[in-house]
Amino acid sequence: MDASAESLPFAAFVEAFRRHGVEFIVIGGQAEILHGGARVTFDCDFAYRRTPENIQRLAAALETLRPRLRGAPPDVPFRVDAKTLANGSNFTFETAYGPLDLLGWVEPFGEYDAFVGRAEAYIYEGKTLLVMALDDLIRIKRHINRPKDQASLAELLAIKQEREGGAA
Repeated sequence: MDASAESLPFAAFVEAFRRHGVEFIVIGGQAEILHGGARVTFDCDFAYRRTPENIQRLAAALETLRPRLRGAPPDVPFRVDAKTLANGSNFTFETAYGPLDLLGWVEPFGEYDAFVGRAEAYIYEGKTLLVMALDDLIRIKRHINRPKDQASLAELLAIKQEREGGAA
């Protein structure tokens, strides 16, 4: 499937990660959209592999995006480098391009390697883009179960049913 109609922030994040060789998977609302959902989302969510090498590449990519901690007072000192990323796991940023969520741990699965093998490949700007598997998105929505997740769950289940030929 060709996913070519994405927003400027999403394109900027994907381009920065690709340019720096970051191992990542699209998750959250953007993954729902790529699977065919009609979700409106204002942030971009990505899971990333937490190896020292990948964290170093991620830090270099983030430097180009000028991130700051979302919700933190502007005078809170925060440095986005490999050491900081290694000492944390999940981060919510405001960037020069918009909100960015980076998850090193994804409930209910755990780290990147727990779900990367099931990721679905889409073509985005002429290159393969890994997107969290539809079944994994469904499992997350059931697990988290916020009102917005319940709405997404209904749509994701309809997409799954359509993929399976309309079977219930």
